Amino acid sequence: MRAGMSDKPNWSVDGKDWPNRAASRFVEAAGLRWHVQVMGDGPVALLAHGTGAATHSWRDLAPLLATHFTVVAPDLSGHGFTSTPHWQRLSLDGMSRDLAGLCDKLAVKPDIAIGHSAGAAVLTRMTLDGLIAPKLIVSLNGAYLPFGGLAAQFFSPLAKMMALNPLVPRLFSWRGRDPAAVHRLLKGTGSTLDATGERLYRRLVGSPGHVGAALEMMANWDLHPLLRDLPRLETGLLLIAATHDRAIPPDVAQRVRQLVPQAQFELIEGLGHLAHEEQPARIAGMIVAAAERAGVLAVQQEMSI
Repeated sequence: MRAGMSDKPNWSVDGKDWPNRAASRFVEAAGLRWHVQVMGDGPVALLAHGTGAATHSWRDLAPLLATHFTVVAPDLSGHGFTSTPHWQRLSLDGMSRDLAGLCDKLAVKPDIAIGHSAGAAVLTRMTLDGLIAPKLIVSLNGAYLPFGGLAAQFFSPLAKMMALNPLVPRLFSWRGRDPAAVHRLLKGTGSTLDATGERLYRRLVGSPGHVGAALEMMANWDLHPLLRDLPRLETGLLLIAATHDRAIPPDVAQRVRQLVPQAQFELIEGLGHLAHEEQPARIAGMIVAAAERAGVLAVQQEMSI
């Protein structure tokens, strides 16, 4: 592990007012010490956040889902309060296997898998590899497709160079302590968050260890095998995309829909990449309705008076 990667958020300091802290626990699995939140009752819903985020991303959505599901929401490998593995494991395959190890340790078998951005790719990879067997995958602005054109030639080498330099995470984290810089970063996703949301992201990007793990993840990320394998996905797939997403435009979900015959597509107007943080009740309603259609949840009959 390179210098700076151990400089992670401190639970006793940074986690003292962490959202849904009462649901938090720490678990040893797959050679890592995981921070995971478990709440609710019912069919198991496994939640996977996106690159550079943590369980705070589900702070308002998870309690709403917990009225229908047993929610299991970890900080992914190297993110938030979960320890960081060797850099080679911060890949799509490596993170998928590590998360499967956590599920085994917790003895949970997800009935529904809900992923945001890169988290959707992780859960889909796990399903394709037989590591989990949900009845439904819900993708929230899912990052399924590789960068194309010049971006493909530029991004990965740049990320590798940045991740290999131990000074880069510290530089990023120094900038991350600037509220204006974090505000611009979040606005660049097409989303508008409240003060609490911005403060929590500022806390994470102020941590060199967290930033370093996110950079390692980006440097190792290869979506080409997932793109190749998507047509053989047999699990139900709901692709939720947002019109104002500046990170992953809705046409990514449209292309995935063409590759996966059983996939369903829902477009939400006026929200950005962090739609589930902007309007959690709206997203929860869409997930519950999809779970009922997929047979994950029993259909609730409205009572007539």
